[in-house]
Amino acid sequence: MTIESALFQRSSSSCELCSATSGLSAYHILPQGQANEGNCLLLCQKCTDQVEGREDLDINHWFCLRDSMWSEFPPVQVMAWRMLHRLSDQEWALDLFGQMYLEDVLLNWAKEGINASEGKSEATQTRDSNGTVLAEGDSVTLIKDLPVKGAGFTAKRGTLVKNISLTSNPEQIEGKVGGMQIVLLTQFLKKA
Repeated sequence: MTIESALFQRSSSSCELCSATSGLSAYHILPQGQANEGNCLLLCQKCTDQVEGREDLDINHWFCLRDSMWSEFPPVQVMAWRMLHRLSDQEWALDLFGQMYLEDVLLNWAKEGINASEGKSEATQTRDSNGTVLAEGDSVTLIKDLPVKGAGFTAKRGTLVKNISLTSNPEQIEGKVGGMQIVLLTQFLKKA
């Protein structure tokens, strides 16, 4: 019996996350070893595309996790945990995430995948002097007087810089101070 046919049998021919019945295929949950029934689940195309980030998360679609998180099958539990973790900015998902319990082995597997997929993005996030993540359009406050080279003035401590722009360097942002667009080092800023 192939992995896919075993998954079709196990899931009664429906997506193991949202119960869709078309466009189904086996999905191998990394970073577990070679694909087998114990580390794969049957997903529809919509779930697969959103799990892999090829489509933006459709919040309403993921209400299905209210049911699938209680699956008896470890791969389904792990994927439900990961998706609830990704949706943790949603109050309903955070509530479900708090209710979910995984054995230590499964929890480590679920976290491994999160760490592997988020490792790069966390390292390149722009953070203020307190470690708070900064986003495009945020406001920041200077925590130190900064001489502005070439402009002949000093940006004073406590100055509010609104509507910042992120740069390719996570240690720098751009913002207007004294009517001039300047580059500021994030180590001298805190989110307002």
